[in-house]
Amino acid sequence: MPYLVFRHSRRPSFRNLLCGAALASLLAACQSTDSGIGPSFTADPYSGSPENIASLSEVIQNNPSDPNGYNIRGTAYGRAGKFQEALQDFSQAVRLDPNFHRAYANRALVLRRMGRNNDALADYNRAIAIDPTYAAAYTARGNLYRQSGQVALATADFDQAIRLNPSDTRAYHNRGLIWQAQGQHQKAIEDFSTAIALNPNEPEPYAGRGMSRLALNDIKAALEDFNWAIDHDKSNANAWAGRGLALEQSGEGGKAAGAYSRALQIDPSNSLARAGIGRVGGGGLVRN
Repeated sequence: MPYLVFRHSRRPSFRNLLCGAALASLLAACQSTDSGIGPSFTADPYSGSPENIASLSEVIQNNPSDPNGYNIRGTAYGRAGKFQEALQDFSQAVRLDPNFHRAYANRALVLRRMGRNNDALADYNRAIAIDPTYAAAYTARGNLYRQSGQVALATADFDQAIRLNPSDTRAYHNRGLIWQAQGQHQKAIEDFSTAIALNPNEPEPYAGRGMSRLALNDIKAALEDFNWAIDHDKSNANAWAGRGLALEQSGEGGKAAGAYSRALQIDPSNSLARAGIGRVGGGGLVRN
């Protein structure tokens, strides 16, 4: 795969700094599609608290034939990271209502978190077969395809999701990741920018756009994107690593080392930060 070249760089080490595969790997975590189908699976300890589960269980006891109760409690379990319990509830929901497309999609998300991607794909397919207009399921299935390297299928799903729901931030963001991995950075920037316009408070599209702007040698704009992402989510390792790369490219090795160090504190496996700290050393200050 060809290497990305930062034009006009006077630093020979930057000529082979990033290849397309490494860039795609760095931004694989920018998958907001994992954060929910229907009810969000965003981490929420209260959702799995004994008090909340007891309340939802009481609703189920009073209405044991209502699949919605199981779907809601399953979502609460999912947010709390109790995937086995969530799986049981979503399975009960679809037993009670075999056409409950949202429960199939929610179960698919749990199956993905459990590493059961083939089963998750089957559930996404069921959800779409039941309701071909369910845009969120196309986005989620597209992300599953994207992560497994089935780019054509992923792109088709994101395109369909956008046709069905032009406000689907996740579809634009994940399609942008595909363009980025293919080196089509202007298209990637357009999709990231659309995602940002739809949801200006989501950090990941800023981090994604920053990487594509770096690839096009627009260092100042890239640094602004990384800084914005960090200001709104200081635990975003990708944004810290991107910030380090932008600072390094600007000749600010000490600040770059600090950014790389922070990225590695958050995610010790971040390959871009590991490579960067190897180039500039670890003496920089970590800044908030």
